[in-house]
Amino acid sequence: MKAILKAESAPGAFLSEVAVPKPGPTDVLVKIKATSICGTDHHIYIWNEWAQRRIKPPKIMGHEFAGEVVEVGSAVRSAKVGDYVSAESHIVCGHCPQCLMGEKPVCQNTRILGVDTDGCFAEYAVVPEDNLWHNDSSIPADIASIQEPLGNAIHTVLAGEPKGKTMAIFGCGPIGLMAIGVAKAAGASFVAAVDVNEYRLDIAEKMNADLAINSKDRDPLEMILDYTHGVGMDAVLEMSGAPAVYGQMFKAVRAGGRVTLLGLPAKPVPVNFSDDVVMKGVTIQGITGRKVWDTWLTGRELLTSGALDLSPVITHHLDLEEYKLGMDLMTSGNSGKIILYPGGAR
Repeated sequence: MKAILKAESAPGAFLSEVAVPKPGPTDVLVKIKATSICGTDHHIYIWNEWAQRRIKPPKIMGHEFAGEVVEVGSAVRSAKVGDYVSAESHIVCGHCPQCLMGEKPVCQNTRILGVDTDGCFAEYAVVPEDNLWHNDSSIPADIASIQEPLGNAIHTVLAGEPKGKTMAIFGCGPIGLMAIGVAKAAGASFVAAVDVNEYRLDIAEKMNADLAINSKDRDPLEMILDYTHGVGMDAVLEMSGAPAVYGQMFKAVRAGGRVTLLGLPAKPVPVNFSDDVVMKGVTIQGITGRKVWDTWLTGRELLTSGALDLSPVITHHLDLEEYKLGMDLMTSGNSGKIILYPGGAR
């Protein structure tokens, strides 16, 4: 089969011919219909510091997909050939204290599809049955392939009550863009989107942001405080990882509000905890991954009900062989979600 292989400890990746993998007793083999590029995949491709520490080539890249089960292992319990599936990419151990307490997003022994195991930038991929998500047939493959990052957006937005609340979302990458749609679908009264990329701010407006702020041109803190008559937002969601945001977001949230963090700064950032957190009574939450399977269920209901339209977030449809173009688009910032189609599936 054709696969995008991170073959060596260096920037780039190769379109390679590799053997179709065989599922183990508790695994299934999935024929990939659509797979989407994540920021993590881009980090691996450009070989940043995180990737250099974490990735052990050779590895097939990719962890977001939709496809069809074509083979099941001997001990698989319920999955069947022909099932239309996606997958939770975090493979958890099931026996650490966090797993036993139902806190699977922070399992001590998490392995990630396409990071620690071979992934889905290929015509076929092996996935543990316990990680399978059975898709609703009404959801097209491109949308189904981005349910995993959608879960990050849902987890971040719903970490507090959104209904009737004002929110500011710093960072309009694909997950930030999804978070705008989730927040509006969940009843947020006002959503401000902040970024420096005009291309993505245009998508933010299509995702129903009430205010799109280019922080290169306007002071987001000034605009947010002006809108809220100096009070600040009920919730600020940090989804950029940009160090400069940390000097703004704690001043943009109201006293007693919440700051929910999904973005990953490359280095430690300074925060005035005394004035901006403690004395304001602000709640800070860190978000990693998805709630299994809570956020998946919520995402399915939002998509199938029509309450959430993710189509503006998907900006490019490419054949798997065009992966280099997809990565270049990611580097430029002039893209939302990029979908790759193996084997002429588009």
